[in-house]
Amino acid sequence: MRQAEVIRKTKETDIAITVDLDTEGTIAIDTGIPFFDHMLESCARHGRFSLQVKAVGDLEIDCHHTIEDTAIVLGEALAEALGEKRGIERFAHMAVPMDEAIAVVTLDLGGRGYLVYNAAFSPNGFGAIPADIFEHFFYTLCIRAGITAHMKATGRNDHHICEALFKTFGVAFRMASEVIPGRTDIPSTKGII
Repeated sequence: MRQAEVIRKTKETDIAITVDLDTEGTIAIDTGIPFFDHMLESCARHGRFSLQVKAVGDLEIDCHHTIEDTAIVLGEALAEALGEKRGIERFAHMAVPMDEAIAVVTLDLGGRGYLVYNAAFSPNGFGAIPADIFEHFFYTLCIRAGITAHMKATGRNDHHICEALFKTFGVAFRMASEVIPGRTDIPSTKGII
């Protein structure tokens, strides 16, 4: 079973995340940041994996620590759930439109965390959420999960652009993490990921 539960408690945040890559449908997210909850739910729903997130953070300061630490814990949970990565597809490429916006995500679950990110939002951000936090979220997630991601999004509506990124990441992750029937090898010439 490709499942994991990771808990991280600091002076700034208290976060518990459970993932199940092989069971679709159980999604319960509460970070205290409704827009961020919506993005995480979109990622899991379209990634077709179960995700439970409970995050309590110092939102009286701002949302940075909560979003950053959620990325840390989610990345560690995904890495743990993937395990040795035996029989997985490993690579995936997906484009997802959302009205006038489109996002393109290419992933390699090969163990090397890296992010190339090209998406721009309006200077206003998302209310109390600064727009640049989402690049930082995906960077942190990729580093902790050992995912190389190339992400690009364009559009006019910030909500559509951001949601397209999260949906596309979820779909691409599902495709890359899919176990190919009959395969038990580790998809690497090194024999290890």
